[in-house]
This record gives sequence, structure tokens and C-alpha cells, in this order.
Amino acid sequence: QVQLVESGGGLVQPGGSLRLSCAASGSIFSIQAMGWYRQARGKQRELVATITSGGSTNYADSVKGRFTISRDNAKNTVYLQMDSLKPEDTGVYYCNADIIPAGIYSYLSSYWGQGTQVTVSS
Repeated sequence: QVQLVESGGGLVQPGGSLRLSCAASGSIFSIQAMGWYRQARGKQRELVATITSGGSTNYADSVKGRFTISRDNAKNTVYLQMDSLKPEDTGVYYCNADIIPAGIYSYLSSYWGQGTQVTVSS
């Protein structure tokens, strides 16, 4: 069974930094795009950043210049380096990956982590 396991969330002061990690495990044939989403209280879930298997990245305008997404294909892991954090960055951050599981007749599906809380407050 394919799983995404996140780590790195927590409480940080404005201007601080956090690094989120998300590792995919299980019987995996291929991982294509990976990304991070977040949901603040009272708001819809929004895309934060994505990265393709080849390393092409895309960021929400609100995080450009402050966040950096990267991946280690050998470890099936995606990272989100968050710098210059603001209170409006507070929310639950979810890891996402488009994965083809190993096996006959398997097909591409989108998988999600459990989410990790990021709180930016003084």
C-alpha cells in the first residue's frame, strides 16, 4: 500500500524557517509530479508548490521568493523549505504525489499525506 509520511511541521515565529519532508513508501512503480498544498482556517485548500520528476517547479504567488520545493527521486521524497515565514502562512500543509503503483493493471493516482500543522505566531 502506498503511503506518504510527512514531518517537519511545528510552531515558529514570524521571519523564521521550517523544512517539511514527505516520503512516499510502498510498492511504487513511478512517481511523477509531487507537491505541497495548505489550508488555513476558513479558507479553501490551495496549491503551494509543485515539482515534476524532471525538476520543473511552480509556486503560488504568495510564496515565491520565500519557499523552495525540491525532491530526491532516489528516496521518493519531496521537501519544502519555508523561509521568512508570515502569520498568513499558518495552516495545515498536505503532501501530494501522483504515483503509479507497482503491479499489473495499475494506473496513475493522486495520493495525499495526513497533513502537518504549521503555525507562525509570536
